[in-house]
Amino acid sequence: MTENPAPGTRVTSGTPATDFHQRIIGDAAAAVRGLTVAVGERLGLYRALAEHGPLTPAQLACRTGTSERYVEEWLHAQLSAEYVERHPSAGTYTLPPGHAPVLADPSAVTYAAGFFTALKALYATEDLLVDAYRTGDGVGWAEHDPALDTGMGSFFEPTYQHRLLPDWLPALHDVTGKLTAGGRIADVGCGVGHTTLLIAKAYPEATVHGFDYSEEAITIARQLADDAGLSERVIFETASADDYPGSGYDLVTFFNCLHDMGDPVAAAQHVHKSLDADGTWMLVESNVSPADVDSGTPAARMFMALSAVMCLPVAVAQRGPHALGNHSGERAFRAIAEEAGFTRWRRAAETPVNAVYEVRP
Repeated sequence: MTENPAPGTRVTSGTPATDFHQRIIGDAAAAVRGLTVAVGERLGLYRALAEHGPLTPAQLACRTGTSERYVEEWLHAQLSAEYVERHPSAGTYTLPPGHAPVLADPSAVTYAAGFFTALKALYATEDLLVDAYRTGDGVGWAEHDPALDTGMGSFFEPTYQHRLLPDWLPALHDVTGKLTAGGRIADVGCGVGHTTLLIAKAYPEATVHGFDYSEEAITIARQLADDAGLSERVIFETASADDYPGSGYDLVTFFNCLHDMGDPVAAAQHVHKSLDADGTWMLVESNVSPADVDSGTPAARMFMALSAVMCLPVAVAQRGPHALGNHSGERAFRAIAEEAGFTRWRRAAETPVNAVYEVRP
């Protein structure tokens, strides 16, 4: 007779099926835990712990205007995930200092909690995704809840905040000088406008346009511009990457969006047409390639999963000739640029998540 392990006993090894079963249980726990992270981010629970901890469940509930019983249960989930620490003698919980920049500080380059608020949008379209897999059709960005705009924007924003102005733009040849003197910029696929507004703040003499085909995202971007006092200097318009208005731009930027487009060649051709003869296309993309499919790195695992449930379906929904997925890699992007007429290509900067390409006519 095989005895069941006592409650609380960890299953450490066994048959390959048993070991893999435990891994799947761990992945399932992570999937559900993501919802608790979204809840903690939206209610300010992590921030309160970071700023005022150690706190009892009652104290945390009082500081955040939430129910003590729910907060206690949420803390148990965080404790089991080793996100927080408990001090049994005092009945209090703390957020370790090394965890605060990831879960509680939106200004930190490592902040990641905001990503989990996008899960609501992705899980809500599961039925559409299943149908897409059966039919070969897509799931358009507009079919998702606006939480996808804000959640994905929140995920990329810390990197943009810390890398765009001090590292990425200066890495481009003769760009910052043009912007300082009053250049013209088109931020295409701008989403809710984080990058657009960062550039506008840094270069007050420049003319800055933000374009996105999502009306929901543009609505949010306009509100953010109002909040920042930049609505008179930054123009947000609903437009697709292959027909946005204007020409003679000194800089056109694409931040993590070319791979979402159904016809990336047409988008690249329009960039070529809209640029000044000495202009620059700044293409920021995922720093992964087909070779990373089985690399097992955290970034690769995240990008592969996102591509299967978001990036590829969004591109397919546009019914264009290409649906790249987010890990097409530098070779594919360079081929697209060359087909569109660009003659100069350079990897200007990179992080573990992003690659920054300088593309010129």
